[in-house]
Amino acid sequence: MDLLLLLSLSALCVSAEQEVENLSGLSPNPDRDIFVVRENGTTCLMAEFAVKFLIPYDVLALNGIDLITEQASVSVPRGAQIAGRCGSSESELHISWINHAFTFRIFFSKEKRTMGSDGKAKETEVWKINKVQLVYNTSEATHFISAYNPGKHIASTHHLSALVTPAGHSFVCAAQQTLTLISSDHQKGITVSIYDIQIQPFDIKSDFVFSEPFKCITDQREQLEQMLPLVLGLILGLIIVITVSVYHFHLKLSAAQQPQLPRDRSLYKNM
Repeated sequence: MDLLLLLSLSALCVSAEQEVENLSGLSPNPDRDIFVVRENGTTCLMAEFAVKFLIPYDVLALNGIDLITEQASVSVPRGAQIAGRCGSSESELHISWINHAFTFRIFFSKEKRTMGSDGKAKETEVWKINKVQLVYNTSEATHFISAYNPGKHIASTHHLSALVTPAGHSFVCAAQQTLTLISSDHQKGITVSIYDIQIQPFDIKSDFVFSEPFKCITDQREQLEQMLPLVLGLILGLIIVITVSVYHFHLKLSAAQQPQLPRDRSLYKNM
């Protein structure tokens, strides 16, 4: 009995050391949410993003026999409840709202990968999202209007490897990342669109501060496309300046090499 009591007190102490905070009110973007998980008085997981869900559900047709599919557009509201778990190689973030009618879960893992070029393989540590899950209840009438046979469903990804990021870095991406979850509701496909992202589930060095950002390929490409016209304009301007300079130099050189005609007309007799 004493051992059980000791274990219970130990579990209470561990849970008391963990804090979760929804800081969405600090974001200037009303669609962007900020979530923080802290353990032992320091930040161990941070996530900032905007997310929207398109959830198909069945409603009864006007003939009272057939079923037709509608879509509910759902986003995470300010003030959502969060829970989380930090670990050395696995972490989780759980976000719930509307009395747990919706729960969005993101699972992170860390692993070692062999990467390299020119035949030189190098083992490096990365983290990624390995699973995303949405639990939803079509009995929630605000989003699921006149849902047929309402109830709770679970939608999950399968064999996911998303947002792969070098360890010790945060993942940053303004561009939209789209995932498809397969629901227990007759295998319906749920679309999850996440954008304006910055996430770091491991190795946060400073409290409430993301580590060095690792930009997604889409943002890098867009940045290159934005810079390309400027670079081409500078190159074209430089070419024009060089061409004009060479032309003026050529004119001066040609003028210097031409024979000088005498100014005194009497000298023409001797020419």
